[in-house]
Amino acid sequence: MQNEKRQNILFVVTVILMSVYLLWRLIFTLPWDQGVLNMVFGILLIAAETVTVLTTFELFFQKMQKKRTLLDFPNVPPEHYPDVDVFIATHNEPVDLLYKTVNACTFMDYPDKRKVHIYLCDDGGRPEVEELAKQFGVGYLGFPGNTEAKSGNLNNALNKTASPLIATFDADMIPQHTFLMKTVPYFLLSEFIKDNGEWRLRREDERDDKFKLGLVQTPQSFYNPDLFQFNLYAEQGIPNEQDFFSREVNILRNASNSVAYTGSNTVISRKVMEEIGGFPLRTITEDFETSIRLQQAGYITYATQEVQAAGLTTTTVPSMIKQRIRWARGILQSLQNTRAIISKKLPFWSRITYLSSFLYWWSFFNRLIFILAPILFALFDFQIVNTGFMEILIFWLPAYFCYSMSMRYLSSNIRNQRWSQIIDTIFMPYLIVPVFLETLGIREKTFKVTNKNKAAGRKWLTSLLYALPHIFLLLLSIAALVRFVSGKYGLALFYSSIIVFWLVHNMIALCYALFFMIGRRAYRETERIRAQEDVTIRSQANDLQYSARTVDVSEHGIALYVAQPMYMPPQTTLNLTVKNERYEANLDAVIVYVKKDGEGWRYSATVEPINETDKRQYMQIIYDRKHSLPEQMNLWDTAYDDMIRNVKRRIIQPLSYQRKMPRISLECPVVFTNGDSCTLRSFNFLFFSASGFKGDTTTGTFVTFYTKSNIEVILQHTRRTRARRHELLLSVVNIDDIVERGLIDQMLKDLIHSHSESA
Repeated sequence: MQNEKRQNILFVVTVILMSVYLLWRLIFTLPWDQGVLNMVFGILLIAAETVTVLTTFELFFQKMQKKRTLLDFPNVPPEHYPDVDVFIATHNEPVDLLYKTVNACTFMDYPDKRKVHIYLCDDGGRPEVEELAKQFGVGYLGFPGNTEAKSGNLNNALNKTASPLIATFDADMIPQHTFLMKTVPYFLLSEFIKDNGEWRLRREDERDDKFKLGLVQTPQSFYNPDLFQFNLYAEQGIPNEQDFFSREVNILRNASNSVAYTGSNTVISRKVMEEIGGFPLRTITEDFETSIRLQQAGYITYATQEVQAAGLTTTTVPSMIKQRIRWARGILQSLQNTRAIISKKLPFWSRITYLSSFLYWWSFFNRLIFILAPILFALFDFQIVNTGFMEILIFWLPAYFCYSMSMRYLSSNIRNQRWSQIIDTIFMPYLIVPVFLETLGIREKTFKVTNKNKAAGRKWLTSLLYALPHIFLLLLSIAALVRFVSGKYGLALFYSSIIVFWLVHNMIALCYALFFMIGRRAYRETERIRAQEDVTIRSQANDLQYSARTVDVSEHGIALYVAQPMYMPPQTTLNLTVKNERYEANLDAVIVYVKKDGEGWRYSATVEPINETDKRQYMQIIYDRKHSLPEQMNLWDTAYDDMIRNVKRRIIQPLSYQRKMPRISLECPVVFTNGDSCTLRSFNFLFFSASGFKGDTTTGTFVTFYTKSNIEVILQHTRRTRARRHELLLSVVNIDDIVERGLIDQMLKDLIHSHSESA
């Protein structure tokens, strides 16, 4: 409560200071006597500042109202849960992608699962998709003649089904098993009321129109790093770029009932969809327009904060840019179609929110103005702000400081001002023209499915071409900085610090854009997701059995952590049983590398489910979870840290671990039965490395020693030495016999114990 009060005070102070700053800029700083060009750029700059600040003010207001607009989650008896139709919309996505989504839908919890009706809505009319539906025993709604993109596909499904609620998922969005149980009860708020801490059915006189719920939207979430996380080596430092909208902005819009339907991870009332005539057709963002039309019809659109499904975010620069252009043009289309900004069917604050949505897409033009302004002043002597240094310190500095602090409170550490500017800078060159054209009514009518194929992202030179505008602006900024500071010393340099600050500030964002466009090679075809699950390991070559914990899991691989090294003959197929409290899967596995990990060992293996049941269970073990990418920013990371990390990671090649057996460090003196002696330095079950050898080292010579537990170990000299070390390699001749007698673990304990004693 204290933090909330402090936050609200800061918001109010920021609004006052920024308003004073903008009034000062408007009245006193425009270059009226500096010529037409200076005046034009001066007006553009203050317009950009005003639009940026006003859109933030709208979010401040929503944030201050947030707690008042949260709906209670009712405890509903099982018999009151209604039927639900689950629509999985697909156009041309591969079947293996659909498999994971359909599989997860079949595992969703519900009091009576006979009330859950799953449909593959395929406007491609593909036989392989119909076969997939048969495989899972779900409905198939083919619509090969569809000419209305996703809206036509979903409207076809609406016409052929009848349940009162509809859950919609994109082809790649994998729901958690709790999805329906976390969303459907909200629709029963009109029937249930909380009375003395207990939920009961409402009486007729207790019916409340404020619970006219149209849809419940859960956050869009992704199990793979987005391009900002991946290309900038920031997977552990920043959340997904879309998290700021899904988990912050859209939640705040509950306050003005202007929550956006994002097309997936949503439950919608069939009754209200029929009332508004189904999914709208004359837009390329039918989801966004659907939510506006529901609000105009008097229904609530409600956003929840808990992630209940995750999908695959776009993995190439061209596809991401095309996606954002589609969003920009589609949202502007929908605002025009519904006249949401001036619609009398919407309350005042809803219209303000939609005005803010419109202005947001002009933030990319604003960003260009902010980058050009100091360049024009420092490089071309434009006078676009008529003021002195002290006036800037008085009016701008306090307002900017409070604004930056308020942005931190606003985003709940999901996004800060620096990252907002970086993102706007990256998209800026490619969104200005589409937004301008769409505002004038010159429309993009073609719906294009976003490409999410990772393999397509490896042609980095093509992506780098997208950085040409950023390179041009960066070179201009460098030239402006060099020219501006040249010959300045002492106070002159101090008085120039504001311009220097903005030039450097913009150059940092442009460097990020360059790193982003250069990209980074993706080595894995499927994502590894951090998970800690119990694993039992059995070898098909012997009777050895070990217990382990997963470090991460993926569709074709797994990393395991064990406290002690395991003996697994090379190329041996292992049997893994991965188990948690809901799922259990049996896998065939082959170790591909081993490395030391803290006090224990990490084994990485390729895996293959033994049968179809195991495959379905394993898919759920991987995806039915809260995913491991960060939900908040690492507040200790600065722009300097990010730059250094990017430079280092692009120069220094990562280590490639190739060992398939663990190399266990030893310092174990031994005396062989023939009187020879040496110090055993390391052991990987198949070989010892040894130094300080006294005796015959002829290749092929056999030597024998006994461990503390009297286990016989027979070694043979080889011609090899350990790389970059003057250590001889001795092969373990009787390793199979030791394993068959069940002595391998004891032998290892003896060796490690001898190591400890010698240390």
